[in-house]
Amino acid sequence: MEFTASQIASFIDGKIIGDENALITGVSPIESGESGHLSFVAQDRFAHHLETSQCSVLIVTETLINKDQYNPTIIAVKDAYLSFQVLMNLYQEMQGKKEGVEDGSSIHDTAVIGDKVYIGAFTYVSEKAKIGEGSQIFPQVYIGKGVKVGKNCKIDSGARIYDYCIIGDNCVIHSNTVIGGDGFGFQPTPEGFQKIPQLGNVIIEDNVEIGSNCSIDRATIGSTTIGKGTKIDNLIQIAHNVKIGANNVIAAQAGIAGSTTIGDWNQIGGQVGIVGHIKIGNQVKIQAQSGVNSSVNDKDTVYGSPAISYNDYLRSYVHFRNLPELAKRINNLENNSKDHTNE
Repeated sequence: MEFTASQIASFIDGKIIGDENALITGVSPIESGESGHLSFVAQDRFAHHLETSQCSVLIVTETLINKDQYNPTIIAVKDAYLSFQVLMNLYQEMQGKKEGVEDGSSIHDTAVIGDKVYIGAFTYVSEKAKIGEGSQIFPQVYIGKGVKVGKNCKIDSGARIYDYCIIGDNCVIHSNTVIGGDGFGFQPTPEGFQKIPQLGNVIIEDNVEIGSNCSIDRATIGSTTIGKGTKIDNLIQIAHNVKIGANNVIAAQAGIAGSTTIGDWNQIGGQVGIVGHIKIGNQVKIQAQSGVNSSVNDKDTVYGSPAISYNDYLRSYVHFRNLPELAKRINNLENNSKDHTNE
């Protein structure tokens, strides 16, 4: 597709500095821009690219502009990063959605398929499953018995949604993620570990996005739940009966053990481990690689393993880094003390 600078500015309420007819045929990162491409500058540390970029058009946060003329055409906006996101969303919408059922897929007679749904080749939709209007189910997806998928969802190739799980509206589930596998429940006996049946399900509320290669286990009884608006990165394990609230972000390789409750608007860093049966409050920040083994109050920031207050951790770390020197000084003091005693 081709757009002029003027057309782009109209989408994002921008002010043009330069040639309003400059033509755009693609986009580039600001560091490797090229003629005919669009990029953006949203932070002061990238402002030098206004003088050097080969892009034809740049979307720029207005507070970074200090000249009347630049080599690229400038579209000045209040927030270049947000404006660029708007453009990307518009472009994605313009690509359109697939519709229909491709050859090689299998849909049970009792399944209910909404209008304008796409089901890719070699996808299996089990009995009494329901797929909401406008949802996109890509090739090689498994939809289990009694599963409900809401409207305008996207489930990428290779995902597996086990029996009776519920997916809300406008959800995205990326490739090879498993929703509703058995929780890790075993009872020790003299003969070994006896499996405890996992009879619950997973409920994923509206506007949730789940990355690739995640596992969200079904509850033993009841439901494992993911609250509306929560965003889950790749390679994350969420165990049985976990309750995650609304609008959380959880970074890659985090693991949350069974029956833990997590509130709203939390930020959980990469490789964080959270033990079971504790409560994480609201607006909590857990720094990457922390090990959380006790409940965390609202608005706390924690770090370390076991995780403690972030500020306490930083103060302690200063001493930890100097530990060899501190040990040497203590040894010298002890030796001097012995010498004085011998005198």
